[in-house]
Amino acid sequence: MGARAIKCLGAAVLRRPARPVSQFDATLFALLDDLTATMQAAEGVGLAANQIGILRRAIVVLGDEGVVELVNPVLQESSGERVGVERCLSLPGRRLWIRRAARVVVTGQDRFGQSIRIEAVDRLARCLQHEMDHLDGWLIVDRQIRPTQQRQEGRDDDDCKHA
Repeated sequence: MGARAIKCLGAAVLRRPARPVSQFDATLFALLDDLTATMQAAEGVGLAANQIGILRRAIVVLGDEGVVELVNPVLQESSGERVGVERCLSLPGRRLWIRRAARVVVTGQDRFGQSIRIEAVDRLARCLQHEMDHLDGWLIVDRQIRPTQQRQEGRDDDDCKHA
């Protein structure tokens, strides 16, 4: 199907918890492909299924070596703390200060149902936490810790364009 429309703040689907994926078949493959195409078309670094209107526990994030697909993700461990600016494709034009764990361990499955374990720090850890929040109906507006200051043009490591 390709890139899909991204649901924005106010869409009920963004506030509903996603259901676990139980069938690893062509429907899931198409969903993951569409998530990747949508994320890339929007120039994001992550996207959760409910952001395109599908209440399934599936996300994609841009890792150091390409797109990481994660089905039924579970946060196993977290440590440290880092505050940074996040953006979200479901909240166009907004940049909010968010506190996240600096390091996470996330488990889940790939598109074929095989187990995955990801240890992530800094940007990837932030992206995984952001996308997993979406699966539980949380948005960055729910986690904002202080008003965002206007910044000079440019991008730093904490300024992720999430989806």
